[in-house]
Amino acid sequence: MAPYPSLPAKLPKEDTEVFPASAKWFQEPGPTFNGSYLGQFGDQMVPIELTRPAIHPDGEAMFERAEAPLSIFLGWAEQAKVDSPQRLYVAQASIDRLPELLRKDLPTPELVARAGKGDVYDASIWLGIAPTYTPLHRDPNPNMYLQLAGRKVIRLLEPDIGRAIFARVQATLGSRSSSKFRGDEMMKGQEKRLLEAEIWSDNTACPDEDTVGLEAELDSGQSLFIPQGWWHSVKSVGTGCTGSVSQTTNNYL
Repeated sequence: MAPYPSLPAKLPKEDTEVFPASAKWFQEPGPTFNGSYLGQFGDQMVPIELTRPAIHPDGEAMFERAEAPLSIFLGWAEQAKVDSPQRLYVAQASIDRLPELLRKDLPTPELVARAGKGDVYDASIWLGIAPTYTPLHRDPNPNMYLQLAGRKVIRLLEPDIGRAIFARVQATLGSRSSSKFRGDEMMKGQEKRLLEAEIWSDNTACPDEDTVGLEAELDSGQSLFIPQGWWHSVKSVGTGCTGSVSQTTNNYL
């Protein structure tokens, strides 16, 4: 049984297994989604996040989450641009619920299979068009994050520091949101703005001298190990589509 590292670790391409999905789901230049392949599974229901700008200048942006056919997302992605006002994001779609052919494109990496007792707690995919955003949160289990296509930047904070920042935002809001879930309140309104400013504004992310965060940029074919309890926020950068796999394992330590 292999022990888990206590610190985040970025794995280079030569140490990251190549998923069949990287070649079959995406195509260059762009990258773009391979509609001729993924379109075969257009009826598959997936969780999709929808964001739209505010209707009025002083209004709030709209955020909704719903199950919808994959074809809805693929149709939007085909014509979407970086500055498209309406954004769709396949967020945390369970690999176990995908059709068998798609599951075969996303095998469990040997490194994950050898960690702990080799059983995966949860495995999910994330598909979008840059820019995409996931707010500050922590996972209940060790997480191997693999980039299939496009580029993402991940900012990480050790458990005590992340907990303090999240608590400060909640105190400002007079709220008690859970840090373990991607709740709607984290994706819109004042909570989204405060969390994003804390982590992504270089002037406010580390207000205390002892507050030190880490940053990792992942290109296609690279992966990042995130230890249990480490806080992190994720943004895609550049242009074109982005695809990621998150695989968390049971922790028996």
